[in-house]
Amino acid sequence: MTRTPPRSRPRLRRVYDPAAPDDGTRVLVDRLWPRGLTKEDAHIDEWPKSVTPSTELRRWFHDLDDADEEDAFEEFRRRYEAELAAPEATRALTQLRELAARGPLTLLTASKTPERSHASVLRDLLTG
Repeated sequence: MTRTPPRSRPRLRRVYDPAAPDDGTRVLVDRLWPRGLTKEDAHIDEWPKSVTPSTELRRWFHDLDDADEEDAFEEFRRRYEAELAAPEATRALTQLRELAARGPLTLLTASKTPERSHASVLRDLLTG
């Protein structure tokens, strides 16, 4: 019986942080290019826009009141996962899983809190 090697959990980082030697493949998971960052400074290997939240979903989430943050994030997660079920996004997720199986994978976002962003939802789907 052949065992598949364990897949390491993709790392979450801010795209503004300097690239690290252990980042492996660096994947930008934002729909928009980060402000004030040149392509040379970003060191991006992949930018699969089909796995990014839609403009409508992103705006909805950012316009919410912080009063009920946990419920809002869970609703965002539900809506984002529904978007990721689209065929183009499903193909891109498969490609990201293949990249993760080959070595370290770092998901990059401009979000100030990557753990409370779409990047964490995406990471969970890649490792789940």
